[in-house]
Amino acid sequence: MPNPRIKICCISSVEEAMLAINHGATAIGLVGPMPSGPGPIPNKRITEIAQAVPEHIETFMLTSETTLDGVLRHHELTRTNTIQLVDALEAGAHADLKAELPDVQIIQVIHVHDEWAMDAAMEVVHQVDALLLDSGNPKLKVKQLGGTGRTHDWEISRKIVEMAPVPVYLAGGLHPNNVADAIRKVKPYGVDICSGVRTNGQLDRFKLEQFVAAVRYETAQLP
Repeated sequence: MPNPRIKICCISSVEEAMLAINHGATAIGLVGPMPSGPGPIPNKRITEIAQAVPEHIETFMLTSETTLDGVLRHHELTRTNTIQLVDALEAGAHADLKAELPDVQIIQVIHVHDEWAMDAAMEVVHQVDALLLDSGNPKLKVKQLGGTGRTHDWEISRKIVEMAPVPVYLAGGLHPNNVADAIRKVKPYGVDICSGVRTNGQLDRFKLEQFVAAVRYETAQLP
């Protein structure tokens, strides 16, 4: 099994971005305005960070916009090479978004509560470049769209990975002590982490090193 992609989310500065990249991150998450959760930064800073990192690094702009026009406006302000849709888009918007931004990767988040998540994933899987499985709850009065620190049912995630014809990232409550088990059970294309490598809100070099080492060690054990 090749090494999973490693996405470090909730990046707040160029310094944090370079720390993550220097320790093995292949992608960074830059959080735009959200109804709740950690890590949102101004759009101007998202742009500054995205422009400062090496070209081969995937820069995920996390947007809570749910309309085509809203997502396009948000991307115009940030210019990342990847858009992470943390909420469901209006009907038909995925295809229009790809048509408008053919060179930008479109990643749809699926919040895994129960087996209905498999249906939600299959409804959009042919219209996006990848899926990302997380543990938020968009149905709450104040939506939770990521950064909860909670795990979900990895058995459902494994089924989605097996069914999906596109890459699937796994997020939700990962940390250095459980990521090996997650990789073993789910076999995702990539893993995504925010709070699990932070101390008092700051990116923690030691936890980052532990996380990346655990990912690489577990991957080396798999056929």
